Amino acid sequence: MIRRFESQAPWWSPRLPAQSAEAPRRDHGRNRARGWLLVALITALALAWTAYRWLGRPAWFAWLAPERQQLIVMVETAALATLAIVWAGLWWHAQRREQKRRLAGEREISLPELFALSPAAFERYVGGLFAAKGYRVRRRGGSGDQGVDLELADGLGRRAIVQCKRYQHTVGADVVRELFGTLVHEGVNHAFLVTTAEISESARTWAAGKPLTLIDGYTLVAIAARLDES
Repeated sequence: MIRRFESQAPWWSPRLPAQSAEAPRRDHGRNRARGWLLVALITALALAWTAYRWLGRPAWFAWLAPERQQLIVMVETAALATLAIVWAGLWWHAQRREQKRRLAGEREISLPELFALSPAAFERYVGGLFAAKGYRVRRRGGSGDQGVDLELADGLGRRAIVQCKRYQHTVGADVVRELFGTLVHEGVNHAFLVTTAEISESARTWAAGKPLTLIDGYTLVAIAARLDES
């Protein structure tokens, strides 16, 4: 029995209109910038207070009871330690985003630009997106590929195949049926159909309940935008 490729968990979204992908990305970028600004402001206030308290040595501090002095020192230490952890987390997240960009290469690409890619370039582009999500990717496109353009493996060693269709006409159920046959022949857990075109309702209906994921052109553009947000 063929098991579902559980690592498919939703790194794509339901189909989005092409124009809707940009707005969430802008909102996410603004929210990220506000977060950095807020942390920077809090850090500046904490450093200003530390400089005032430790370098200025205000007279009022010496008048406080020893237990209150100790409490203030504990709060200062905890605040600085927390800010150090927050900045380390922000740095790690920024490094992770940069690593994803390097893995996926140039992802900011429109649907017309996807149409303009050669079949080999389109396969490399799609492979970069899967690599950015942590899959191990091996290209198999070419003569004798048995309908498999990319072979994937997740962290648990489960295998999947990807068929890349740089089409402009609607993909029908016959293509999906052939892909399912290839999945059975290859003995893998899951199969992905990634295309620049529309996918017919009959194809989606036929794929329902099977270990198949169908990604049309609009969704592919949205996936790339969402990867840049993470």
